Amino acid sequence: MNPAARAFWLSSPGHGELRDVTLPEPGDDEVLVRALYSGVSRGTETLVFRGGVPTSQHDVMRAPFQEGDFPAPVKYGYLSVGVVERGPAALIGRTVFCLYPHQSRYVVPVSAVTVVPDRVPAARAVLAGTVETAVNALWDAAPQIGDRISVVGGGMVGCSVAALLARFPGIRLQLVDADPARAETAKALGVDFATPADATGERDLVIHASATEQGLTRALELLAPEGTVVELSWYGDRRVTLPLGEAFHSRRLTLRASQVGTVSPAARPGRGYAERMALALDLLADPALDALITGESGFAELPELMPRLTSGEIPALCHRIRYPDPA
Repeated sequence: MNPAARAFWLSSPGHGELRDVTLPEPGDDEVLVRALYSGVSRGTETLVFRGGVPTSQHDVMRAPFQEGDFPAPVKYGYLSVGVVERGPAALIGRTVFCLYPHQSRYVVPVSAVTVVPDRVPAARAVLAGTVETAVNALWDAAPQIGDRISVVGGGMVGCSVAALLARFPGIRLQLVDADPARAETAKALGVDFATPADATGERDLVIHASATEQGLTRALELLAPEGTVVELSWYGDRRVTLPLGEAFHSRRLTLRASQVGTVSPAARPGRGYAERMALALDLLADPALDALITGESGFAELPELMPRLTSGEIPALCHRIRYPDPA
């Protein structure tokens, strides 16, 4: 008989609970995973928690192993790291990453898990989904050597993009955020920091990830002529107004979206999800990325934790969830 499992559910907007789960027997092409850690992606998951997913986006916003429907009840999440307890012999005992909600054990197809490299600690591997987003953004943005680049928005996604850009040769990089406390994160990543008022202009490329109208407006202002803003923010049910009637046309600026769910065939022909995820996990060998994990709580605390993360009472980039050792 399979071990018991518990899962975190959003029972109604603003309220969560832990529920018992009956696990199926894993098939020949499936694995049973015992969770070690999961991560709360503060931007997307708190939007889901407050019930802010627009009706028109209910299908687009579904997580790979989501149960239930928006706004609630729904089991949501996508940053899980665990150890394989049952499955193919080559995987038993291996640490894996899976785009699975917050749950203590789960059964998924073998194709849904990616082995975490030995040099990457399991506790850091919860960042894989967000670093994968950053990889996709940079595939779309295609920065070049010597570029002047700003990342506007020092949240989990913006800091992940900045961390990867910090490795590029010859670029002049600045992380821009309204919260001066993000300067410490930028320092840990080896990146220059500025508040929006003090940000350096004449940028060739700006990656925007603040999910605010003010941030996107400032991103456009920071561009040099012919520059590009790559938009990573998800606004949910909010509308955004932009000053596209001022210098937008005369300076020939570009605003383009980066979509996390798919790899652009034009940007990286022949690349797919599996290759992108494997690359993200490989990049997590860098200990500087530990700066993106700003707190940790036990799994049993999730129902009380999520309202505090959503309200901003607990400031966070990625908040890590720790699962108890097996009995």
